[in-house]
Amino acid sequence: MIYVEILIMALVTYLIRMIPLTVFRKKIKNQFVCSFLYYVPYACLTAMTVPAVFFATSHFVSAVAGVGAAVFLAYREKSLISVAAGACAVVFLVEQFV
Repeated sequence: MIYVEILIMALVTYLIRMIPLTVFRKKIKNQFVCSFLYYVPYACLTAMTVPAVFFATSHFVSAVAGVGAAVFLAYREKSLISVAAGACAVVFLVEQFV
């Protein structure tokens, strides 16, 4: 049974990568379609990451505080390492007090 599931996942992954290459032979010139395809990876990454962030801690309050700290630091144009470290530090501190 597990082999069937692995085969189905491999087939789906292959089809997702193969279909655009076979269907779209010319360069896409429609600006709406190009901008849509440009933002798809960001939207998928956000859809996978955001729910995981809120359930990664033992308390919802610490998760919200960490996201708030990350948004604040990102808004202040800090580096990715600074944003991640700051958010982790805030979550750690809030977890200690909750």
